[in-house]
Amino acid sequence: MINKNILIIYPEVGVTKIAVYRSAEPIFLKTILHSEEDIRSFKHFIDQIDFRLNSILKELTTNNIKLDNIEIVMGRSGLIKPVKQGVYEITPMMVEDLKKGVMGIHATNLGGLLAFSMAQKLGKKAYMANPVVVDELSDVARITGHPRFKRKSIFHALNHKFVSNQYARSVHKKYEDLNLIVCHIGTGGISIGAHEKGKVVDVNQAFNGGGPFSITRTGTLPMGQLVELCFSGELTKDEVMEMITAKGGYYAYLSTSSISKINQRIADGDEEAMAISYALSYQVSKEIASHYATLKGEVDCIILTGIIFDSEQFLTNVKSRVGGLAPIALYPSVNDFAALASFGMMVLKNEIEVSKY
Repeated sequence: MINKNILIIYPEVGVTKIAVYRSAEPIFLKTILHSEEDIRSFKHFIDQIDFRLNSILKELTTNNIKLDNIEIVMGRSGLIKPVKQGVYEITPMMVEDLKKGVMGIHATNLGGLLAFSMAQKLGKKAYMANPVVVDELSDVARITGHPRFKRKSIFHALNHKFVSNQYARSVHKKYEDLNLIVCHIGTGGISIGAHEKGKVVDVNQAFNGGGPFSITRTGTLPMGQLVELCFSGELTKDEVMEMITAKGGYYAYLSTSSISKINQRIADGDEEAMAISYALSYQVSKEIASHYATLKGEVDCIILTGIIFDSEQFLTNVKSRVGGLAPIALYPSVNDFAALASFGMMVLKNEIEVSKY
């Protein structure tokens, strides 16, 4: 029996979520809200490390969580160099890559940075699991329309793999024996991937690449119009990137990124909200259907995951378009805490090999 605790640190743009697990059970969960004023006072995400770390320590102390009972720290993964699936110890080299943003700068990078800093204070080790840069793309999936450009693998690997394994267990099979299409719709981005016998051989680049628009991201845009905007002088490079990654999608059309508010507007008959929601379900369905071709029509299941599927209308819209391709499994709750805790337990029990970065 493992009596030591696992601390999980999961930062988002305006909040820092933390959890303490003992074995597979959570004994403490907390979402630390950061004011817009506090967040705006920092020029870059990495400047927030000490501020967020102190907030975490304050919450743990206030709630009588004994720090000496924490055995390992699991951090939300960030944009490091491409890696294989698995668990990775967060090292000084990884910390430098997260700070430099070798694959991009985003609040997720704070996950590894905060976990590493906390582990140093505790005299323990920090880990991340199935980072967003897990790269299993097939060679053909990397080819774009010009040799200067190659497709990158940036997606919600942690949840993709977690729900895939959950589904596999539910049908008494191994993930590595199945062909799956997984559609993850998060509070920020969307990733839809083709899982072929345990590897994600094709997936849209969910950060600043393409695919359906999402809650705050634009997804694929008309390239000519985007080029014209970039050279128009209307926006700086940083402003264009912000538009693509943080101020697109629902946020751009409806001036909110709150799923609950959007669903309420739909329930109230707001025609614009209904039209944008329908357009998203349409784009999501097209992306799912494209991977029916990726997997040559051999699809064991289509997995839908994300709280947006709590909307019966949105779910119905997607099912009506892709339900004939394969059975559908629904996992609306995204539980990255449970996923990270399960990896933490495997590390503590020496049931998994820790990969080197």
